[in-house]
Amino acid sequence: MTAKNPGTGRGRLRRLRGWGGVTAMAAACAVTASLTLLPLSHQGDDVFGPQVTGPGAAHALQARADTCTDPEASLRPGEVDGDAVRKIKERGKLIAGVDQNSFQWGFRNPESGDLEGFDIDLVRAIAKDILGDGGKVIFRAIPTNQRIAALENDKVDVVVRTMTINCARLKQVSFSTAYFQAGQQVLAAKEDHSITGFNSTLAGKRVCTAEGSTAYEALEKESFGSVFKDEHDGTAADEDRLTVPNQLDCLVRLQLGEVDAVVTDNALAAGQAAQDPAVELKGDPFTTEYYGVATKRGANDLVARVNKVLVDYRAGGADSLWMKSYREWLEDGLPGIGAPPAPKYRD
Repeated sequence: MTAKNPGTGRGRLRRLRGWGGVTAMAAACAVTASLTLLPLSHQGDDVFGPQVTGPGAAHALQARADTCTDPEASLRPGEVDGDAVRKIKERGKLIAGVDQNSFQWGFRNPESGDLEGFDIDLVRAIAKDILGDGGKVIFRAIPTNQRIAALENDKVDVVVRTMTINCARLKQVSFSTAYFQAGQQVLAAKEDHSITGFNSTLAGKRVCTAEGSTAYEALEKESFGSVFKDEHDGTAADEDRLTVPNQLDCLVRLQLGEVDAVVTDNALAAGQAAQDPAVELKGDPFTTEYYGVATKRGANDLVARVNKVLVDYRAGGADSLWMKSYREWLEDGLPGIGAPPAPKYRD
């Protein structure tokens, strides 16, 4: 994790609460659309660099999807330089797919213009381990629904973007061990007392989720009579009203009164509630999910290297880099977390 300048961190974040409002949030979404899969400049990192090609043999898969029973179990830590790690070293930059609009996780600070947040700290730790310098990163802004495509099409080396590990995604990408535990929860206006959580009070309500998210999958399994699909979902005519490319778009829809509730990870929702004090989390989390660093499927050397980084990142108890980053970015909205999730490894 890189050192913060005076005036940054939690104190400055408190001053930014309410940042945006409806108008600025809508503008932020427009910016996001224009930056899709483009590099985010940071301290001179304004070029794409060589693209990743073939990071790992296709047969060396992290897990067989047809026998997936414990998706959080990943490869054991290692430092062997295979194709994926060598390409990063030869390029001299780590290309990371991130968010730039998830407050406290990955966001462009409106005062400084810098990318900051919990996920950004982890990206820099990976770059420091592989390249010796946490600043040797090319950031690419990726919508929720393009995280897997960015890896499959060699646009990024890693995706560090609040991405939940699950068996379905292991058919398409590989994951590190878990670096954060979250859960799905409902976000709605404080003044709307008709919604109490992920339950029958959603009946007839318009609910927003991000395309390709686990929240959308949860609603497909049990919608409680809510309206959560656009008429032309999955087609070129998709209205992007209820199912949207970016999670932040849901907050804007909620602020504008175009939807009644949002279903999303409570970790993300806590950041959104910090941006807008007029909304709040309703009820309890109804799932347990774990975020992992995603790589191209079969990039085993890079997965093992990231797992080695995470071992070091977790080490040190209350003084670990993980806990320092948590206190810097997440503790206000998600208090009471005393340690990162323990890693699981495959036999």
